[in-house]
Amino acid sequence: PFPRICEGDCAVLKRDDVFKAVPVLRRRKIIFEKQWFYLDNAIGHIYGTTFEVTSGGNLQPKQEVEETTTETKAAGTDNRNIVDDGRSQKLTHDDIKALKDKGIKGQEIVQQLIENSTTFRDKTEFAQDKYIKKKKKKYEAVITIVKPSTRILSTMYYAREPGKINHLRYDTLAQMLTLGNVHAGNKMIVMETCAGLVLGAVMERMGGYGTIIQLYPGGGPVRAATGCFGFPKHFFDHLHEFPLSKVHSLLSGTFSTETLPAEAEENLLVEEESNGLADEKQTSPQETEEEAAAEAAMESNQTEEQETMDMSAEDAELKEHKEKEVKENVRIFTEKQRKQWERRKKLLETAALLKEKNADGLIVASKFHPTPLVLPLLEFVAPSRPFVVYCQYKEPLLDCYTKLRERGGVINLKLSETWLRNYQVLPDRSHPKLTMSGGGGYLLSGITVVLEKGRADSSHLEELKMEEPSSKRCKVQELHC
Repeated sequence: PFPRICEGDCAVLKRDDVFKAVPVLRRRKIIFEKQWFYLDNAIGHIYGTTFEVTSGGNLQPKQEVEETTTETKAAGTDNRNIVDDGRSQKLTHDDIKALKDKGIKGQEIVQQLIENSTTFRDKTEFAQDKYIKKKKKKYEAVITIVKPSTRILSTMYYAREPGKINHLRYDTLAQMLTLGNVHAGNKMIVMETCAGLVLGAVMERMGGYGTIIQLYPGGGPVRAATGCFGFPKHFFDHLHEFPLSKVHSLLSGTFSTETLPAEAEENLLVEEESNGLADEKQTSPQETEEEAAAEAAMESNQTEEQETMDMSAEDAELKEHKEKEVKENVRIFTEKQRKQWERRKKLLETAALLKEKNADGLIVASKFHPTPLVLPLLEFVAPSRPFVVYCQYKEPLLDCYTKLRERGGVINLKLSETWLRNYQVLPDRSHPKLTMSGGGGYLLSGITVVLEKGRADSSHLEELKMEEPSSKRCKVQELHC
């Protein structure tokens, strides 16, 4: 029932509030939080196990030991008489290094630091806890290996590389999954430039059931974060990809004709390759005839005949080498051609899925301006379905909001910002943390409805005049004129 660490998995290393995703491979050196170690001994253990780094970079499961509080009972009333002059600790840097070289564990080093501190007993109880926590972080090499999830990976990326995910905070990602109504069996359209984090979150929520169509800019999709989730192979069977540059041609109905020239070019290349082979094959009989004539003319001279035989042997070796080289080139070419055909086939299958225009949701989280993305992509979404658009800044979403209101076909449009603040919860010390994120981005969400075209008749305009305020009435008249 409990998942175990296996070779080839993608695991997440955790130390306090710091995370790092790494592949589990034997004899591979890992550097994490100024510690180096190997994950060989971790294979076979349950995810969530805490390990201690021993000599030689080996990991050993940490034994749970009850911490003795006898040393921390004696505490001062305040810290006013403590002076940080650097002379309170009797142990020098060389002494601590010697203790490490002897193989003494971090917990024992921390205990000796406490015993050799002249001001520890005068500190308040809270200051003592803070001191112990600080020293443990420095000298105790303790690593916890956890299984990747959306919460862990989004926290890791936001803390380590927020620029790669467009500063998408984890609570904002949770709001996107909720507002987008992502669940198993859905047919979702995802357009993101967040290193595959949003795509991985959608795949995890769907659990391998349903269809996901990922739209990507450039030459191919970026799925660095998706690979960190460690999804089984069948999760990718229903994941399709489609280039963003082909969306307009798909909507205008010219997509199928645009792909024909590429097929013609490939056929031309095949013909050129076959012609080249035919030319080489045609030259070979001519060469043999010349060799036979030369041998007949030089029958009188034995040495010349021997030289001719040696040259013919060299020619045969050269010819054989050329044939091998040609065969290898043909094999590489056919392999490349096969991959191109497979890619084209998948592209046509994805285009057919989009043409159905019955997607159950749309999620956009990219570094590009949302308006030219959302307006065409909404054409592929079925009526009465949710859509969510993320942007790091508010102004592009305001423009998108205005364009969607003018276009119609959407209801319940909302532009929101989630607010998050971390709290420290400890006895007598519960308070907001001093550092907090300035913002987690903005979300534009709504629900699609049937868009009736050509509704600009007089009766409809009269209804709008009755219902809309005067400020909007002018805009409606300009729109329909």
